[in-house]
Amino acid sequence: MYRKAQKQETAAEDFELPFGGKLASDNRWVIMAEMIPWSEFEAEYAAIFSAEMGAPAKTFRMALGALIIKEKLGISDRETVEQIRENPYLQYFIGMSCYSNNAPFDASMLVHFRERIDIKLVNKLNREIVKQVLESKEEVEVKSKKSETEDLKNEPTNRGKLILDASCAPADISYPTDLGLLNQARKHTETIIDILYNSLLLKSIKKPRTYRNIARKNYLLVAKKRKPTIKERRKAIKRQLQYIKRNLVHIQQLMELGASLFNLSNRQYKKLLVVAEIYRQQLWLYENKKISIEDRIVSLNQPHIRPIVRGKAGKKVEFGAKLSASCYDGYVFLDHISWDNFNESGDLKSQVEAYKKLHGYYPQSVHVDKIYRTRDNRSWCQERGIRISGPPLGRPPKNVSPEKKKQAREDELIRNSIEGKFGQGKRRFSLGRVMAKLPHTSVTAIAITFLVMNLSTLVSRLFWEFLCQFFNITSFFTSFISKSDVPFDCRQQKLIFALP
Repeated sequence: MYRKAQKQETAAEDFELPFGGKLASDNRWVIMAEMIPWSEFEAEYAAIFSAEMGAPAKTFRMALGALIIKEKLGISDRETVEQIRENPYLQYFIGMSCYSNNAPFDASMLVHFRERIDIKLVNKLNREIVKQVLESKEEVEVKSKKSETEDLKNEPTNRGKLILDASCAPADISYPTDLGLLNQARKHTETIIDILYNSLLLKSIKKPRTYRNIARKNYLLVAKKRKPTIKERRKAIKRQLQYIKRNLVHIQQLMELGASLFNLSNRQYKKLLVVAEIYRQQLWLYENKKISIEDRIVSLNQPHIRPIVRGKAGKKVEFGAKLSASCYDGYVFLDHISWDNFNESGDLKSQVEAYKKLHGYYPQSVHVDKIYRTRDNRSWCQERGIRISGPPLGRPPKNVSPEKKKQAREDELIRNSIEGKFGQGKRRFSLGRVMAKLPHTSVTAIAITFLVMNLSTLVSRLFWEFLCQFFNITSFFTSFISKSDVPFDCRQQKLIFALP
């Protein structure tokens, strides 16, 4: 059940502190709280709950605010709750009306928050926040340059620069190897055999032998070697496959004797299904002497993760979700995400159309790398008057004009901005290692990262606008003081204060 909050957007002055006083209006959390339209998206969040049944759920502002705080500070779920309990600004950010020394919710609730707030809602909110900022900026420019009659006569032309690129958000898993994955699968089958045997009513039946001690020794004999040979690795894989096959047969026999899979938990049963698929894939790879297979499982606990071949220096293969993003005016958006590998060049048209839907016009130029410059994309952009970066198709000319060299250099410099955004997300935020375990919660965590990056950009730009206004005023007073009869010491002090 969801109860709509009476006050989703309270002023910072109305927040009650235990020892009096008021919250500072220039605090970063107060500024970010004013940027987010909480009430506009509350109805969409409340639609997933029942109107009458169930316990009252936490408000949309509290759920999304807690996820933003966790991502902004780069902390764990438990530390997020502790930070909210200790900081009145964070309590105001999640919609509380007064300071409380008690935790507003348990740390486990953040898992439910990531399940309830899906990627579509986060992306929609992200674009709405940036759209409001851009519209207010365009209104000022239009009023100063054009009149209303000219706007009605002239249709909007292509404007702006759109930057596209793709990256990978690695998941929090150990580097997968075939031998290590089979060893984990074998250990899980042994656990299931113990549970099923203990559930049998007839204790006179002899427990199946699993040879777990011998299997572990055979695994460590090769796993501890720094550089095992191919022959040694294949022999160890064959042994682990035989152990898993024997254990799966024992599980089937225990079920025929009366043991039920209902004695297993949901997680154990899902892992059993994953083990069966891992055995099938690894057996096919061993028999056919191959190194790749379709929909290859690389993690027993997170079977949705796939290997993403990137070809980067030091990281030829990454294990996580592949994402396609767009960037313009310093803001970055998550357009496409998938656990399977895909060709990002197929997203160019939809990304350009999303740019037009947000701004009302096509971009003047699209800055992409080589994989996007297909014939289809080039012709599609040419029909709409969009210049795509990079050299034209065909043999490169012998003599290139200085203007074209300068244009190519500028295009590469512009495209570097989205690489910087990926670096910011992976170094400063959690895009470099996604700690969420479930597929839908991991996708939500990645979308929250893009939202927090845009909020950080907005806050930093407001700060720099304030500094520019402050230094302009200070420079006026310093020039006035220098012309007056103020003593030199005072003038020097003022000038030092005015320096950036």
